[in-house]
Amino acid sequence: MLVVDASAALSIASSGADSGVRNGPMVAPPLLWSEVTSFVNRAAWRGDVARPVASDLLQKFLLLPIERRIPHDLYPVATEIATALGWAKTYDAEYVALARIEGCRLLTADGRLKRGAGHLVEIIGPTER
Repeated sequence: MLVVDASAALSIASSGADSGVRNGPMVAPPLLWSEVTSFVNRAAWRGDVARPVASDLLQKFLLLPIERRIPHDLYPVATEIATALGWAKTYDAEYVALARIEGCRLLTADGRLKRGAGHLVEIIGPTER
């Protein structure tokens, strides 16, 4: 099992790579779908990508075999992690918390997240196995 964050999910969806799938079942907190949708819409709104390209990327993301997971202690654990790391927001901490709760690795393309929380759970990048 592998927890996938928004940066990794977008990387997989945009490249068609199977880096998540080859590491076993992919899971994520409910936040993932809102983060990816918001990122893709903002990219189109800003003109970074054409609207049809954004729509295609969102469709590819929505087809990824990622299971939504919401353990009962997700939010308290995410709050503890964010507090311990000095983060005001708990968004990234939700992914770390889920990896900790599930006892699995976290896949991210976010170097800041990997550096900041790599001592709490095993964190890998999209090119790692």
